[in-house]
Amino acid sequence: MRIALTGTPGTGKTTVSRLLPFRVVNLNDLVRAGISAGFDPERECLEADMDALEEKIKEIERSSREDVLIIEGHFAHHFADEAIVLRLHPNLLRRRLEARGYKESKIRENVEAEAIDLILIEALELCSTVHEIDTTDLSPEEVASIITAIIKKDVKMPPGGIDWLGDPEIDLG
Repeated sequence: MRIALTGTPGTGKTTVSRLLPFRVVNLNDLVRAGISAGFDPERECLEADMDALEEKIKEIERSSREDVLIIEGHFAHHFADEAIVLRLHPNLLRRRLEARGYKESKIRENVEAEAIDLILIEALELCSTVHEIDTTDLSPEEVASIITAIIKKDVKMPPGGIDWLGDPEIDLG
């Protein structure tokens, strides 16, 4: 079973994925390793070759003995039937992206995407099952524990409970 661990860049996907007791495929690692369709100079990042990524994921699945394959990345929901979307308050997201050295236009794009639920909406359109976790006040270990419980079907985290746009304190930049 493929499960996407997705969310806006900076929400904690990679950090949390390292704590999970499941096989994890990091899409950014695959793109950096050559499954790329080129470089986007405006966003200053590699562009993913979606068809080649799908083939690589199938290859990994065939070689795996595990029932669960976590696909981690901000566009992972394009490769799975089930998605776990990590969310983060936009003000904290802004601070994390600034600490990473992102340029202001990229920060604003990602903060706005988080504020309007962009990844969540895409996941709802593409996946049959979607869970949503607000990571704002949780440690990576707590988030990993919730994700493990979701995968084991011990808990459900239905989408729709997070509304950043209702927060007057949001700094969109």
